[in-house]
Amino acid sequence: MNFKALSLSACLVSTMAASGVAHAEATGVDFINVFEKLAGKQPGVRKGHAKGVCAVGEFTPTDAGGRYSSSALFNGEKSTANIRFSMAGGNPAANETERSPRGVGVKFTMADGSVHYIAGLTTPVFPGKSPEVFLGLLETLVPDEQGKVDFSQVAQYRQEHPSTLPQFNWLQANNPPSSYASVNYHGIHAFYFVDDQGKKTKFKWRLVPTEGQKLLTKAQMKQLPDTFLADKLKEELSQGPAHFELQAVIGQADDVTNNPSQAWPEDREVITLGTLSITSSGDNSCDLINFDPNALAQGVESSDDRILRLRSTAYAISFGKRLSGQ
Repeated sequence: MNFKALSLSACLVSTMAASGVAHAEATGVDFINVFEKLAGKQPGVRKGHAKGVCAVGEFTPTDAGGRYSSSALFNGEKSTANIRFSMAGGNPAANETERSPRGVGVKFTMADGSVHYIAGLTTPVFPGKSPEVFLGLLETLVPDEQGKVDFSQVAQYRQEHPSTLPQFNWLQANNPPSSYASVNYHGIHAFYFVDDQGKKTKFKWRLVPTEGQKLLTKAQMKQLPDTFLADKLKEELSQGPAHFELQAVIGQADDVTNNPSQAWPEDREVITLGTLSITSSGDNSCDLINFDPNALAQGVESSDDRILRLRSTAYAISFGKRLSGQ
Protein backbone atom coordinates (compact mmCIF):
# COMPACT_ATOMS: atom_id res chain seq x y z
CA MET A 1 0.00 0.00 0.00
CA ASN A 2 1.39 3.39 -1.00
CA PHE A 3 0.96 5.40 2.22
CA LYS A 4 2.61 8.49 0.70
CA ALA A 5 0.02 8.52 -2.08
CA LEU A 6 -2.78 8.05 0.42
CA SER A 7 -1.46 10.89 2.56
CA LEU A 8 -1.21 13.19 -0.46
CA SER A 9 -4.76 12.27 -1.50
CA ALA A 10 -6.07 13.03 1.97
CA CYS A 11 -4.35 16.42 1.95
CA LEU A 12 -5.87 17.25 -1.42
CA VAL A 13 -9.36 16.33 -0.23
CA SER A 14 -8.90 18.42 2.91
CA THR A 15 -7.64 21.39 0.89
CA MET A 16 -10.57 21.16 -1.56
CA ALA A 17 -13.10 21.07 1.28
CA ALA A 18 -11.51 24.04 3.01
CA SER A 19 -11.43 26.13 -0.15
CA GLY A 20 -15.06 25.43 -1.07
CA VAL A 21 -14.19 23.56 -4.29
CA ALA A 22 -17.23 21.75 -5.63
CA HIS A 23 -17.47 18.02 -4.94
CA ALA A 24 -16.57 15.52 -7.64
CA GLU A 25 -20.15 14.24 -7.62
CA ALA A 26 -22.73 15.64 -5.23
CA THR A 27 -25.26 13.31 -3.61
CA GLY A 28 -28.61 13.72 -1.95
CA VAL A 29 -26.98 13.09 1.44
CA ASP A 30 -24.58 15.98 0.79
CA PHE A 31 -27.50 18.35 0.32
CA ILE A 32 -29.38 17.18 3.40
CA ASN A 33 -26.22 17.63 5.47
CA VAL A 34 -25.58 21.16 4.22
CA PHE A 35 -29.24 22.14 4.69
CA GLU A 36 -28.96 21.08 8.34
CA LYS A 37 -25.76 23.12 8.71
CA LEU A 38 -27.48 26.17 7.27
CA ALA A 39 -30.74 25.99 9.22
CA GLY A 40 -29.85 23.74 12.11
CA LYS A 41 -31.47 20.40 12.78
CA GLN A 42 -35.23 20.82 12.66
CA PRO A 43 -36.79 17.51 13.80
CA GLY A 44 -39.90 16.51 11.87
CA VAL A 45 -39.57 19.45 9.44
CA ARG A 46 -38.83 19.45 5.71
CA LYS A 47 -35.12 20.02 5.12
CA GLY A 48 -35.88 22.34 2.23
CA HIS A 49 -38.84 24.73 1.99
CA ALA A 50 -39.45 24.17 5.68
CA LYS A 51 -41.98 26.98 6.10
CA GLY A 52 -45.18 26.62 4.11
CA VAL A 53 -48.93 26.22 3.97
CA CYS A 54 -51.20 23.52 2.52
CA ALA A 55 -54.02 24.24 0.08
CA VAL A 56 -56.48 22.25 -2.01
CA GLY A 57 -58.22 22.78 -5.33
CA GLU A 58 -58.81 21.30 -8.75
CA PHE A 59 -57.33 21.35 -12.23
CA THR A 60 -59.47 21.81 -15.34
CA PRO A 61 -57.55 20.98 -18.54
CA THR A 62 -57.84 22.53 -21.99
CA ASP A 63 -57.46 20.36 -25.08
CA ALA A 64 -53.97 21.75 -25.81
CA GLY A 65 -52.01 19.26 -23.69
CA GLY A 66 -53.68 16.29 -25.36
CA ARG A 67 -52.09 17.28 -28.67
CA TYR A 68 -48.64 16.70 -27.16
CA SER A 69 -49.14 14.12 -24.41
CA SER A 70 -51.03 10.91 -23.76
CA SER A 71 -51.34 11.81 -20.07
CA ALA A 72 -54.74 11.41 -18.43
CA LEU A 73 -54.08 14.85 -16.92
CA PHE A 74 -55.07 16.36 -20.25
CA ASN A 75 -57.92 14.04 -21.32
CA GLY A 76 -60.68 16.56 -20.56
CA GLU A 77 -61.59 15.43 -17.04
CA LYS A 78 -60.93 17.46 -13.91
CA SER A 79 -58.26 16.40 -11.43
CA THR A 80 -58.09 17.12 -7.72
CA ALA A 81 -55.07 19.09 -6.52
CA ASN A 82 -53.16 19.12 -3.24
CA ILE A 83 -50.90 22.16 -3.10
CA ARG A 84 -48.16 23.42 -0.82
CA PHE A 85 -46.84 26.99 -1.01
CA SER A 86 -43.56 27.61 0.76
CA MET A 87 -40.50 29.70 1.51
CA ALA A 88 -37.10 28.56 0.26
CA GLY A 89 -34.58 27.18 2.73
CA GLY A 90 -34.69 25.03 5.83
CA ASN A 91 -35.73 27.70 8.33
CA PRO A 92 -39.32 27.10 9.56
CA ALA A 93 -39.39 30.72 10.77
CA ALA A 94 -38.13 32.32 7.54
CA ASN A 95 -38.81 36.03 7.03
CA GLU A 96 -41.52 36.35 4.39
CA THR A 97 -40.41 39.80 3.22
CA GLU A 98 -36.91 38.63 2.22
CA ARG A 99 -35.59 38.49 -1.34
CA SER A 100 -35.64 34.71 -1.54
CA PRO A 101 -37.55 32.30 -3.77
CA ARG A 102 -41.04 31.11 -2.91
CA GLY A 103 -41.98 27.59 -3.88
CA VAL A 104 -44.97 25.55 -4.93
CA GLY A 105 -45.64 21.83 -5.05
CA VAL A 106 -48.75 20.30 -6.60
CA LYS A 107 -50.02 16.74 -6.54
CA PHE A 108 -52.61 16.15 -9.26
CA THR A 109 -54.85 13.12 -8.77
CA MET A 110 -56.68 12.18 -11.95
CA ALA A 111 -60.07 10.54 -12.35
CA ASP A 112 -58.42 7.17 -13.06
CA GLY A 113 -56.43 7.38 -9.81
CA SER A 114 -53.06 8.13 -11.40
CA VAL A 115 -51.00 11.01 -10.01
CA HIS A 116 -48.64 13.65 -11.33
CA TYR A 117 -46.39 15.98 -9.33
CA ILE A 118 -44.83 19.34 -10.06
CA ALA A 119 -42.52 21.51 -7.94
CA GLY A 120 -41.33 24.99 -8.84
CA LEU A 121 -40.01 28.36 -7.74
CA THR A 122 -40.91 31.99 -8.22
CA THR A 123 -37.55 32.51 -9.94
CA PRO A 124 -37.27 31.49 -13.62
CA VAL A 125 -33.85 29.91 -13.13
CA PHE A 126 -31.99 27.75 -10.61
CA PRO A 127 -28.85 28.96 -8.72
CA GLY A 128 -26.34 26.69 -10.44
CA LYS A 129 -25.81 24.64 -13.58
CA SER A 130 -25.04 21.38 -11.77
CA PRO A 131 -25.50 19.72 -8.37
CA GLU A 132 -21.82 20.28 -7.59
CA VAL A 133 -21.90 24.02 -8.33
CA PHE A 134 -25.07 24.49 -6.26
CA LEU A 135 -23.66 22.48 -3.36
CA GLY A 136 -20.48 24.56 -3.42
CA LEU A 137 -22.55 27.74 -3.24
CA LEU A 138 -24.51 26.45 -0.24
CA GLU A 139 -21.27 25.53 1.53
CA THR A 140 -20.00 29.12 1.27
CA LEU A 141 -23.18 30.22 3.09
CA VAL A 142 -22.62 27.95 6.12
CA PRO A 143 -21.87 30.15 9.17
CA ASP A 144 -18.53 29.85 10.98
CA GLU A 145 -18.15 29.00 14.67
CA GLN A 146 -19.17 32.56 15.56
CA GLY A 147 -22.34 32.24 13.51
CA LYS A 148 -21.13 34.59 10.76
CA VAL A 149 -21.13 34.11 6.99
CA ASP A 150 -18.13 35.33 5.01
CA PHE A 151 -19.99 37.12 2.23
CA SER A 152 -16.73 38.01 0.48
CA GLN A 153 -16.21 34.27 0.02
CA VAL A 154 -19.77 33.94 -1.28
CA ALA A 155 -19.19 36.75 -3.79
CA GLN A 156 -15.91 35.22 -4.91
CA TYR A 157 -17.58 31.86 -5.46
CA ARG A 158 -20.32 33.48 -7.54
CA GLN A 159 -17.75 35.19 -9.73
CA GLU A 160 -15.86 31.93 -10.21
CA HIS A 161 -19.13 30.10 -10.97
CA PRO A 162 -21.21 32.46 -13.16
CA SER A 163 -24.15 30.04 -13.38
CA THR A 164 -24.96 31.02 -9.77
CA LEU A 165 -25.53 34.65 -10.77
CA PRO A 166 -28.75 34.70 -12.89
CA GLN A 167 -31.04 33.74 -9.98
CA PHE A 168 -29.22 36.07 -7.59
CA ASN A 169 -29.51 38.98 -10.02
CA TRP A 170 -33.19 38.21 -10.66
CA LEU A 171 -33.94 38.30 -6.93
CA GLN A 172 -32.24 41.67 -6.56
CA ALA A 173 -34.27 43.12 -9.44
CA ASN A 174 -37.70 41.75 -8.41
CA ASN A 175 -39.46 42.36 -5.11
CA PRO A 176 -41.05 39.39 -3.30
CA PRO A 177 -44.73 38.55 -3.92
CA SER A 178 -47.46 40.12 -1.82
CA SER A 179 -49.31 36.79 -1.75
CA TYR A 180 -48.68 33.15 -2.55
CA ALA A 181 -51.56 33.48 -5.04
CA SER A 182 -50.25 36.49 -6.94
CA VAL A 183 -46.92 35.44 -8.40
CA ASN A 184 -45.62 33.30 -11.27
CA TYR A 185 -44.15 29.88 -10.45
CA HIS A 186 -41.63 28.26 -12.79
CA GLY A 187 -40.88 24.58 -13.22
CA ILE A 188 -37.27 25.61 -14.03
CA HIS A 189 -36.34 22.14 -15.31
CA ALA A 190 -37.05 20.78 -18.77
CA PHE A 191 -39.43 17.86 -19.27
CA TYR A 192 -40.82 15.99 -22.26
CA PHE A 193 -44.38 15.47 -23.38
CA VAL A 194 -44.83 12.02 -24.94
CA ASP A 195 -47.79 11.38 -27.25
CA ASP A 196 -49.50 8.12 -28.23
CA GLN A 197 -46.98 7.55 -31.03
CA GLY A 198 -44.00 8.08 -28.72
CA LYS A 199 -43.13 11.51 -30.12
CA LYS A 200 -41.38 13.68 -27.53
CA THR A 201 -41.69 17.46 -27.16
CA LYS A 202 -39.48 19.33 -24.72
CA PHE A 203 -41.16 21.90 -22.46
CA LYS A 204 -40.95 23.83 -19.22
CA TRP A 205 -44.11 24.46 -17.22
CA ARG A 206 -45.15 27.56 -15.34
CA LEU A 207 -48.13 28.68 -13.25
CA VAL A 208 -49.39 32.21 -13.98
CA PRO A 209 -52.04 33.88 -11.76
CA THR A 210 -55.02 34.99 -13.82
CA GLU A 211 -55.23 38.21 -11.79
CA GLY A 212 -51.61 39.03 -12.59
CA GLN A 213 -48.58 39.38 -10.36
CA LYS A 214 -48.69 41.62 -7.29
CA LEU A 215 -45.36 42.31 -5.60
CA LEU A 216 -44.48 43.93 -2.30
CA THR A 217 -43.39 47.56 -2.33
CA LYS A 218 -40.14 48.48 -0.63
CA ALA A 219 -42.18 50.10 2.15
CA GLN A 220 -44.17 46.90 2.67
CA MET A 221 -40.95 44.88 2.81
CA LYS A 222 -39.89 47.01 5.78
CA GLN A 223 -43.27 47.25 7.51
CA LEU A 224 -44.89 43.82 7.20
CA PRO A 225 -44.34 41.17 9.89
CA ASP A 226 -42.05 38.21 9.24
CA THR A 227 -45.08 35.94 8.87
CA PHE A 228 -48.12 36.99 6.85
CA LEU A 229 -48.41 34.86 3.69
CA ALA A 230 -50.48 31.97 5.10
CA ASP A 231 -52.99 34.32 6.73
CA LYS A 232 -53.26 36.43 3.61
CA LEU A 233 -53.87 33.40 1.42
CA LYS A 234 -56.64 32.16 3.72
CA GLU A 235 -58.23 35.61 3.73
CA GLU A 236 -58.08 35.86 -0.07
CA LEU A 237 -59.62 32.42 -0.54
CA SER A 238 -62.47 33.30 1.79
CA GLN A 239 -63.55 35.73 -0.96
CA GLY A 240 -63.43 33.04 -3.66
CA PRO A 241 -60.98 30.71 -5.44
CA ALA A 242 -57.60 31.85 -6.74
CA HIS A 243 -56.87 30.77 -10.30
CA PHE A 244 -53.63 29.99 -12.10
CA GLU A 245 -53.08 29.09 -15.74
CA LEU A 246 -50.84 26.04 -16.07
CA GLN A 247 -48.75 26.82 -19.13
CA ALA A 248 -46.11 24.95 -21.11
CA VAL A 249 -43.24 26.75 -22.80
CA ILE A 250 -42.39 24.65 -25.85
CA GLY A 251 -38.68 24.21 -26.42
CA GLN A 252 -36.85 24.25 -29.73
CA ALA A 253 -34.07 21.96 -30.88
CA ASP A 254 -31.22 24.09 -29.56
CA ASP A 255 -32.77 24.82 -26.14
CA VAL A 256 -30.71 23.15 -23.42
CA THR A 257 -32.39 20.59 -21.17
CA ASN A 258 -29.57 19.93 -18.69
CA ASN A 259 -28.85 23.40 -17.30
CA PRO A 260 -31.65 24.92 -15.16
CA SER A 261 -29.60 28.06 -14.48
CA GLN A 262 -30.07 29.04 -18.14
CA ALA A 263 -33.45 30.41 -19.25
CA TRP A 264 -34.88 29.67 -22.66
CA PRO A 265 -35.47 32.62 -25.02
CA GLU A 266 -38.67 34.54 -24.30
CA ASP A 267 -40.02 34.14 -27.84
CA ARG A 268 -40.82 30.45 -27.39
CA GLU A 269 -44.35 29.20 -28.04
CA VAL A 270 -46.54 29.05 -24.92
CA ILE A 271 -49.64 26.88 -24.64
CA THR A 272 -52.24 26.86 -21.86
CA LEU A 273 -52.69 23.38 -20.44
CA GLY A 274 -55.56 24.28 -18.11
CA THR A 275 -56.60 26.17 -14.98
CA LEU A 276 -55.52 25.34 -11.44
CA SER A 277 -58.12 26.69 -9.00
CA ILE A 278 -57.19 27.01 -5.31
CA THR A 279 -60.30 26.77 -3.14
CA SER A 280 -59.08 26.64 0.47
CA SER A 281 -55.91 26.60 2.58
CA GLY A 282 -54.59 26.07 6.07
CA ASP A 283 -55.34 22.39 6.67
CA ASN A 284 -52.81 19.54 6.94
CA SER A 285 -53.64 17.90 3.61
CA CYS A 286 -50.08 18.24 2.27
CA ASP A 287 -48.18 17.24 5.39
CA LEU A 288 -47.59 13.63 4.30
CA ILE A 289 -46.98 14.41 0.62
CA ASN A 290 -43.51 14.20 -0.91
CA PHE A 291 -43.64 16.58 -3.89
CA ASP A 292 -41.07 14.73 -6.02
CA PRO A 293 -40.96 16.45 -9.44
CA ASN A 294 -39.86 13.18 -11.06
CA ALA A 295 -43.04 11.35 -10.00
CA LEU A 296 -44.79 11.86 -13.31
CA ALA A 297 -47.90 10.51 -14.99
CA GLN A 298 -47.60 8.46 -18.17
CA GLY A 299 -47.18 10.85 -21.07
CA VAL A 300 -44.64 13.10 -19.33
CA GLU A 301 -40.94 12.30 -18.82
CA SER A 302 -38.00 13.90 -17.00
CA SER A 303 -35.09 15.36 -18.97
CA ASP A 304 -31.36 14.71 -18.59
CA ASP A 305 -31.05 17.50 -16.00
CA ARG A 306 -28.86 16.08 -13.20
CA ILE A 307 -30.22 18.55 -10.66
CA LEU A 308 -33.76 17.44 -11.45
CA ARG A 309 -32.85 13.77 -11.08
CA LEU A 310 -30.99 14.34 -7.80
CA ARG A 311 -33.99 16.03 -6.27
CA SER A 312 -35.73 12.64 -5.98
CA THR A 313 -32.98 11.33 -3.71
CA ALA A 314 -32.80 14.47 -1.57
CA TYR A 315 -36.60 14.63 -1.27
CA ALA A 316 -36.77 10.97 -0.24
CA ILE A 317 -34.14 11.42 2.48
CA SER A 318 -35.89 14.52 3.77
CA PHE A 319 -39.24 12.73 3.72
CA GLY A 320 -37.87 9.80 5.68
CA LYS A 321 -36.25 12.04 8.27
CA ARG A 322 -39.43 14.07 8.62
CA LEU A 323 -41.64 11.03 9.18
CA SER A 324 -39.21 9.60 11.75
CA GLY A 325 -38.96 12.89 13.63
CA GLN A 326 -35.36 13.62 12.68
